Amino acid sequence: MNIILHSTIIGEGKPFVILHGFLGMSDNWKTLGKKIAAEGFQVHLVDQRNHGRSPHSNSFSYEVMALDLKQYCEHHQLERIHLLGHSMGGKTAMLFAVHYPEVIEKIVIADIGPKYYPLHHQDILDGLDAIDFEEVTSRNEADMVLKSYVPDPGIRMFLLKNLYWVTKGELGFRMNLDVLTAQVLEIGKPLEAQYSYEKEILFLKGSKSQYIQEEDKDKIVAQFPLAIFKEIANAGHWLHAENPSDFMQKVLEFSNKQV
Repeated sequence: MNIILHSTIIGEGKPFVILHGFLGMSDNWKTLGKKIAAEGFQVHLVDQRNHGRSPHSNSFSYEVMALDLKQYCEHHQLERIHLLGHSMGGKTAMLFAVHYPEVIEKIVIADIGPKYYPLHHQDILDGLDAIDFEEVTSRNEADMVLKSYVPDPGIRMFLLKNLYWVTKGELGFRMNLDVLTAQVLEIGKPLEAQYSYEKEILFLKGSKSQYIQEEDKDKIVAQFPLAIFKEIANAGHWLHAENPSDFMQKVLEFSNKQV
């Protein structure tokens, strides 16, 4: 099924596409998106399928999400893009780059590698599933249910941005929780070893994050021989939110670098 992803487009200039992570949405990137747009880019904050305001589908994999992005670029006539992907969005971006390198001008991967990651979202999914919208009628009530499963208030705030009013008095989630729960193992799948990308690519790692280990770098370079590694100080997996100034500086330095 061909779908056109929902996006918020900010500014004018060279196209700069941003892909959010699992259970996120384009709105998470609005503040940084506006700052990037101010540097002479047309920023496309994209909701990936089954997330945000993009269409829901029973199909969910990195292959279909990479194809979604290709169709999005064709729909908006984007020929040479700057691409930034965080976490799940980073894996989509990597696969997109190996399939469609001619579409990429610059690419930044935020705190994810191409390797296999074991399932580690189950508490979050259980907590979201425990929110019964026949009983829960406010954000605070949803937060109280989720708190038993997800003690970190910052992560709960991030997750509850998915809440919206389906009708007056009835809350719901924007993401397709049923399909994302059923197919959550897709999130951890590796980029297949035969894939490679021969142009420069920037990997940004949060200094407190465990997603990219020192021993992962050789395997990353095997698939991305021109990989550049930079660390964002005092930041974990949500490095763009925890140290936005350092994150922004490194993204723009790379994006504006002359090849």
